[in-house]
Amino acid sequence: MRIGLLGTGPWATAAHAPALQDHPDLDFVGVWGRRPEAAEELAGRHGTRAYQDVDALLADVDAVAVALPPSVQAGLAVRAASAGCHLLLDKPVATTAEQAREVVGAVRAAEVASVVFFTTRFVPDSAAWITEQAATGGWFTARAQWLGAVFSDAGHPFATPWRKEKGALWDVGPHALSVLLPVLGDVRRVAAAVPGPGDTAQLVLDHEGGASSTLTLSLTAPPAASGAEVQLRGTSGVADLPESTEGAVPSLMRAADALLGAARTGTPHPCDAAFGLRVTEILAEAELLLDKNTG
Repeated sequence: MRIGLLGTGPWATAAHAPALQDHPDLDFVGVWGRRPEAAEELAGRHGTRAYQDVDALLADVDAVAVALPPSVQAGLAVRAASAGCHLLLDKPVATTAEQAREVVGAVRAAEVASVVFFTTRFVPDSAAWITEQAATGGWFTARAQWLGAVFSDAGHPFATPWRKEKGALWDVGPHALSVLLPVLGDVRRVAAAVPGPGDTAQLVLDHEGGASSTLTLSLTAPPAASGAEVQLRGTSGVADLPESTEGAVPSLMRAADALLGAARTGTPHPCDAAFGLRVTEILAEAELLLDKNTG
């Protein structure tokens, strides 16, 4: 599959470009970015072409991987799908439900495959754990903590403008939801959403399966306190999401495998754009409550 990369920032540099270059079943055709000089530098580092015109890149590939702020990603994803390109998207798909619906509509209209890179879903041990707990059932409650030090660690490469604007809810909230939804079922309602220190958001969710979950999300945690945990409690006892030290590149290559499979078979992947839309809808509902409770 011929694939192009949209984006030249820290995530594109650290994860996407190496994964696309190293994947044995992908032909890394080129890079487009909003900063042409950055696209030239990144393309040169990986022995591929820098494109000045995004439509020219879309015309030369079968798929695109997107590493851009979500509000920018959404419009380009619609454009790429309309050009017949399969989509390897980053989370969140968008930061409004309307934008995310436009992405899903374009994917369906063009009949292209889509995969959203929720990192944990493409780590083998974590993915196996999620499948096992979903099959086990009987869960009463869950607790998820996704704590980062992006804004408390001076010079952090991911302290980007969109994260400063949207905060932990939109950056790490998708990770937590990507684990909880397949185990506990869809969210019937966001029962509570209150702010904590810095950009911290604390949510209470009511799930269709009957369980409730609490989420603590932050990008301003002390570095020594950062990390991710998910714990389930139910009729079979207690289950904890296994820790992973794997880097993003291997997980992203598995996400590319998933896109290749979905494109080949026509069977949607569980982490497709429609799932990304549902995550966006839940986060948008939580954001409204957070705004009401801020002040």
